Amino acid sequence: MAFIFWTTVGFGGGILFSSLFEWVLHRFVMHKPLGAFRYPFESHAIVHHTVFKADHTYLLINEKDRHIVTMAWWNGPVLVSMCILPFVILSFIFQKWGLVAGSMVSCTAYYVAYEYMHYCMHVPRKRNLERSGIFFRLNGHHLLHHRFMHKNFNVVLPIVDLLFGTLLVRSPIQFKQAEGPALPNVQPRNSAPTKKQVLTNA
Repeated sequence: MAFIFWTTVGFGGGILFSSLFEWVLHRFVMHKPLGAFRYPFESHAIVHHTVFKADHTYLLINEKDRHIVTMAWWNGPVLVSMCILPFVILSFIFQKWGLVAGSMVSCTAYYVAYEYMHYCMHVPRKRNLERSGIFFRLNGHHLLHHRFMHKNFNVVLPIVDLLFGTLLVRSPIQFKQAEGPALPNVQPRNSAPTKKQVLTNA
């Protein structure tokens, strides 16, 4: 019973820590070069954001760009290992190995959710996920990140965006945004949506 309890604690803690880990990684590693270690910055801020902007290019246009939507295959094991490291340390200190088991499941699930949702956002195919209200709102959240790169660093669970003041719900200025059945109108409240947006979001 004790192992199940600590596994549950590790699972819940892993979800919350994953949101923090995603935010820190996205803001300070993927959007800022770390000295000579420029791979995350160049592949994300330079390549991904140059191809996928907040206008119609938010959605995949050229098939040759499909591979830059997701991370390289080896990023998954590396990032999940880094994410569960605090739980491994705590498990060694307190001898509660359920923390590792629970956090490994939740951190892995969070990474998979990130990759799949992010892919669906940029390469929509009218999947079941894309019909959900949660995805609809998170898609608008991420669209705003592509317009304002210093905002909305969380993709899956914007808890840390809210806590650290980087949450942006609507654009403060009018801009030409991407439109689609799974994309909300994120223009300022006092601006009228286009006819297409009205029909799409009805």
